[in-house]
Amino acid sequence: MDTKYIKMAMEYRNLIDVLMGDKDFADIVLYNGEVVNVITREIYTADIAIKGKYILLLGDCKDLIGPDTLVIDVRGKYLSPGFIDSHMHFESSMLTITEFSRLSILSGTTTLVADPHEIGNALGPVGMKAMADEIDLVPNNVYLVVPALTPDCPDLETAGVDVTSKDMEELLNYKNIIGIGELQGFSNAKHVYRNTPEVITDLLASTMYARSKNMVVDGNAPELFGSELAAHIISTGGKCSCHETTTKEEAMEKLRQGVYLFMREGSTQRNMAECVRAVTEEGMDSRRCILATDDMVAADLETLGHMNEIVKRTIKEGVNPVEAIQMVTINPATYFGLNHVGVLAPGKMADIVVIDDLNEMTVEGVFIDGKLVVSKGRLLIDLPKYTYPPEVKNSVKIGPISEKDLQIEAEGPTVRVRCIDVIPDQNLTAKLEETVKVHGGVAVPDVTTDTLEIACIERYSRTGNIGKAFVKGFGMREGAFAESVAHDTHNILVVGTNLRDMTLAVNRVIELGGGIAIANRGRILSDMRLPVGGLITDELDGYEVSEKIAELEEKVKKNLGCKIHAPFMHLSFLALSTSPAWKITDKGLIDVNNFKILSPIVE
Repeated sequence: MDTKYIKMAMEYRNLIDVLMGDKDFADIVLYNGEVVNVITREIYTADIAIKGKYILLLGDCKDLIGPDTLVIDVRGKYLSPGFIDSHMHFESSMLTITEFSRLSILSGTTTLVADPHEIGNALGPVGMKAMADEIDLVPNNVYLVVPALTPDCPDLETAGVDVTSKDMEELLNYKNIIGIGELQGFSNAKHVYRNTPEVITDLLASTMYARSKNMVVDGNAPELFGSELAAHIISTGGKCSCHETTTKEEAMEKLRQGVYLFMREGSTQRNMAECVRAVTEEGMDSRRCILATDDMVAADLETLGHMNEIVKRTIKEGVNPVEAIQMVTINPATYFGLNHVGVLAPGKMADIVVIDDLNEMTVEGVFIDGKLVVSKGRLLIDLPKYTYPPEVKNSVKIGPISEKDLQIEAEGPTVRVRCIDVIPDQNLTAKLEETVKVHGGVAVPDVTTDTLEIACIERYSRTGNIGKAFVKGFGMREGAFAESVAHDTHNILVVGTNLRDMTLAVNRVIELGGGIAIANRGRILSDMRLPVGGLITDELDGYEVSEKIAELEEKVKKNLGCKIHAPFMHLSFLALSTSPAWKITDKGLIDVNNFKILSPIVE
């Protein structure tokens, strides 16, 4: 027998001895609280007894109180299982796992399931395993579901490392990895089947291997219905999730087909209110409805909260509070097979959230493994800063670029151009055409119509590609900003009003070895280094990252005139080649729906 289970058997025997004998008592009793029972969907007054890291008993626990038992009076407080974020990316917060945990534990998140898709695209297995290694050092439960394919669209973009089924045995047998993450490679089902059918064969090899090990496989099915949705579900091995649902009709279709509906509510992608209408308006069963953030910035974690904030928003959409809490506890625990968390019951881990106001989801205390780790907004445990090894740094392999590299050549005094239209708070975009002036044979941005240039520079020195197009929605009047965060292949993205500042910003990101840079009037206004895969900083703590990003966003807003909130995250999703309608990669302007590379100039 595995030594882990031998140890658990001994611990469980101790629990039984306490319950059945009279020689030992509970370590802690939470006395007279309002228990949120997510199994029965009810709230009632009861005690919770804790022994070691386990829940010992729910109910009347007075006989388990001994002379050394810590009794905590929680009358009037609600006791909930610890919250679970079922789909998120640490890279989007630009934080290490340690620093993300530092901020998210405060608001009751005790379990995180992360997809290291971003560092996987940049660094491959080396990056994902380095992230898995960090998990051993944090007090909360953290698990990884790894990408089975990078890049997601091999014909349309360039990643730092190509990951395929050949990497799955190595990854799925590594510690802290519990399955395969979002299958973006088969998101655009019809066109993948017609144009790159070998991708489907390779994904099936990966998903069937994961299923043979009883591991999860997450789906990714934006705007899929009917036979295309069915094909996508089958590609995951038949048990599928999706966090890319944006309409009630889509949510209903997926629930009817057995998909676990991950209702996304992050910093710039907010789909929960629309998805949950399938429950509130149509009366659909919510057992497969799960709340997830996907992508959250450090400032939101610090100022708004994490899963407690998402539950609060869900309650405001008309969902019963206990039902909303089910969506971050028992529902995701059931999907992932995490049998030790997600409910308050004997033998489960004592991960407990003490809530003051159920509708406002104000968290007063947090227990992890039976230890009080948060009290009244203060972290009671020490989380030492984590530094990543050298092999996951220095991922920017190219030299500086020139203004000529970013030029979009055109003829005539004006030209009609294709333009990506940013949709706030979505990773979907619209598409349109605009007319811009031509100077010296080069199409130039026009700030009067908010038609800016966007470019994607391949940073791994594999192709030398630079994709160029136009974009609307940022509202900038001056300057440019660039970043090495560009979902999902994470080449360097830049948006700007002129080529000089765009080039300056890109070259600063290259000089930093990855990061963010803002340029205006021929000088760098501010920057931030992201040394880990060009995505994460291990040089600042979570509060410092939040403060730095706020400073950068203020400069983009005040100095450049940018109108959109969270501009760096909004820009990063303009490279997501699996999400409709038009996106930008190192290979050019991508028509996602038709699996084509388009010229930025309308011929």
